[in-house]
Amino acid sequence: MICPRCNQDDDKVVDSRSSDGGHVVRRRRECQLCSWRFTTYERAESSGRLVVVKKDGTRVPFNRDNILHGILAACGKRPVAEQAKEDVVERIEREVRREFDREVPSVEIGKRVSAALRDLDEIAYIRYASEYQEFDSLTELATEVSNLQSQPRDHPGQQDLFTEQN
Repeated sequence: MICPRCNQDDDKVVDSRSSDGGHVVRRRRECQLCSWRFTTYERAESSGRLVVVKKDGTRVPFNRDNILHGILAACGKRPVAEQAKEDVVERIEREVRREFDREVPSVEIGKRVSAALRDLDEIAYIRYASEYQEFDSLTELATEVSNLQSQPRDHPGQQDLFTEQN
């Protein structure tokens, strides 16, 4: 593994753990040259390739990083823990791989991200929904905000997902 600090390929594994039900291996590594410690995640690649069918009909290989980039953009500087974002990506990837054999519509992924962000952070949800649902006017956006305000929060313990502010 190449050290992200000094770019040398000389490290040792300090700690190794399974997570996500054994589907992901988390390894804590230490560079032998600069002593920098870093974490890597290994996940088994599934035998069948999952393809995402876009709205325009094009097909692209499933890439979990695209989900993460969308979530990161929606969250921006919101006080949402990085682990909470990663957990959402893991859950969505696991669900779509379990429920779809070879092809998954991008709309289906978008719905799942929207639902997760709605529970995670309402502002991030509105940011994501404004792109995903392609609002054409402020009226549509205001309607979505009103709908969000009128619905009770499903998870009263959401504060656990947020980082503490000093």
